[in-house]
Amino acid sequence: MRYRDRRDAGRRLAEALKDFANERVVILALPRGGVVLGIEVARALSAPLDLVIPRKVGHPDYPEYGIAAVAEVGEVVENEAEVARVDPGWFERAVAHERAEAARRRERYLGGRPPTELAGTTAILVDDGIATGLTMRAAVRDARGRGAARVVIAVPVAPADTVAWLRREVDEVVALQAPADYAGAVGAYYEEFGQVSDEEVVSALGDAL
Repeated sequence: MRYRDRRDAGRRLAEALKDFANERVVILALPRGGVVLGIEVARALSAPLDLVIPRKVGHPDYPEYGIAAVAEVGEVVENEAEVARVDPGWFERAVAHERAEAARRRERYLGGRPPTELAGTTAILVDDGIATGLTMRAAVRDARGRGAARVVIAVPVAPADTVAWLRREVDEVVALQAPADYAGAVGAYYEEFGQVSDEEVVSALGDAL
């Protein structure tokens, strides 16, 4: 199954999540692509919408290769074997830098709006898809750190093995597709999967909040 675009995927995801309408939920979208879906889900469930902003920590020699991930709140998620091979001082600085960048993006996207209170809620983390799951794990720890009583991951697509181990970290994973023969990229499951700019995120959130 392929989705027409992120809005289409968000509507289908919202339908799969309709039973959560009776719970006290907060939708936490992962920028940038997850914001489009998060808006659709929040509207369908009449739920508040907020962001969780995980950031990848890239290898010092190969920045595109993630060795850890972190969000504004919560523990660092590490590829322990890779992190053990880099300079501890460098790694500490890199983590601090990415936490600061997550906070900067919150200010950019939400203009100083304080984070939604999660204590006692079911936090539903929404993204446009998952590949490795490293940044999603950081998002989960952010939600836990902010006091969510339950954490649910909701995505249109993720590899079957990634879904299996994410289920050990959260209360529920809702994945519309979890193929064992994952195509290798989230965009392969969309007809239209262009980059979402910061400006589009700010505009979409301004209309939705």
